[in-house]
Amino acid sequence: MKVILRESVPDLGEMGQLVSVKDGYARNYLLPRKLAVRADSGSAKQIEHEKRIIARREEKQRTALGALAGALGGVTVELSVRAGEEEKIFGSVTAQHIAEKLREQGYDVDRKRIALEEPIKTLGVYTVPVHLGSGIDANVKVWVSAQEEPT
Repeated sequence: MKVILRESVPDLGEMGQLVSVKDGYARNYLLPRKLAVRADSGSAKQIEHEKRIIARREEKQRTALGALAGALGGVTVELSVRAGEEEKIFGSVTAQHIAEKLREQGYDVDRKRIALEEPIKTLGVYTVPVHLGSGIDANVKVWVSAQEEPT
């Protein structure tokens, strides 16, 4: 049976591709899960229309992410933490801490997008990459300073 894929299916093909599969595979798996439609002229036009809509949505998302990346490029996150001798801090600064500070500044970035190789354990200035998706990345400057001791 010839079907047109509505979504990318591993080991079979990409969205919009015309593929020939066994009847049972199409009837029992692809069609009930709405992963494919039977191949005819109407379904081909429908799939092309869906592809155009998805392409427009992805372009809008890329534009929004590009704007966010540009804004994040100039952002400095300042964290005051308790520190001991030799500029070592008690505990560590994680992606969660950075995400919270970004949220306070008005940037909604998920902590999983912050590519911190390992938690920060010393005072200083760090450049931390943020992977926003769709191949768009930004670098955020993180300044870790010692907390003022109350006297």
